[in-house]
Amino acid sequence: MTDSQPDVVIIGAGPAGLTAGLNLVRARRSVLMVDTNRPRHAPTLRSHGTLGLDGIPPLELRKIGREQFLAYPGAAHTNGRVEAVGADLTVTVSGLRGDPDLELRPRAVLVATGLSEVLPDVENLRAYYGTALHSCIECDAYEKSGQSLALIGSGPDLAARALEIAHWAPDLIVFAPALGGDDEERLMAAGIRVEREPVAAIEGEKAVMTGVRLASGRVVAREAGFVRPEWIPQASFLAEADAARDELGRLVVDARFRTTVPGLYAAGDVTAREPMQIAVAAGEGAVVARTIHLDLLGGLADSAPDFRDGGSIG
Repeated sequence: MTDSQPDVVIIGAGPAGLTAGLNLVRARRSVLMVDTNRPRHAPTLRSHGTLGLDGIPPLELRKIGREQFLAYPGAAHTNGRVEAVGADLTVTVSGLRGDPDLELRPRAVLVATGLSEVLPDVENLRAYYGTALHSCIECDAYEKSGQSLALIGSGPDLAARALEIAHWAPDLIVFAPALGGDDEERLMAAGIRVEREPVAAIEGEKAVMTGVRLASGRVVAREAGFVRPEWIPQASFLAEADAARDELGRLVVDARFRTTVPGLYAAGDVTAREPMQIAVAAGEGAVVARTIHLDLLGGLADSAPDFRDGGSIG
């Protein structure tokens, strides 16, 4: 690192951050990865849908990715919480688990911090989250094929999620005190029952989910299911940098994953893109790494071919 400062600081060590870091050090860039080591997918036993890695535990995937990144010259990692990223890209870090506080002045910053999840306030839900209950349909619906399922939560996309889940498991009940517009009629027409009584708890025997207990005490037998959390982008440290966000607070990026702040990039679940899958985040990490590398060469990224249909924030 030149004068002890990295070319790039990557905030977050999930699939997007690790893939970007690996590609950047292979481009002979010095990279410091800052991570709190509190991944959103920690409760999940297996991750699915990533070619060559289907069924791998997510924490094992992170471990392998970090080891491969750190095997290259120019790669460094620190346990820390980013307190602020300034408009001049100064990065202030509070060290964790014995690692030092840092003030960094990189040439580029990549935000790959993902989302935090606020789960429905239901007793025992966390005890089954990651095993019987999940939030990612694409990641976990196949393993629930043919089971009796619950969908618990709220939000304007709840009915659409229910219709998608029913493709794998038609025996589905949506537990939602309120649904918008004609959503309930749509679900009923598809043979999906709606239960409006508030959910009090998840019932089970040891590690096996057996049902959903409602506020009245009535228990509806269910083997597994999905929850619809509130997803909150983890980027509060960008207040001074003031990058543009969408209506949900996610960072807005262009087709090359640049934010509205020069030198500041974002990839993975912290951006306004879906679906939220490991393979998608990793792909974005590879794209943004090339963008950063070419931008540091003097703006060559804009002259490189781009086969994406993404919009522009310019």
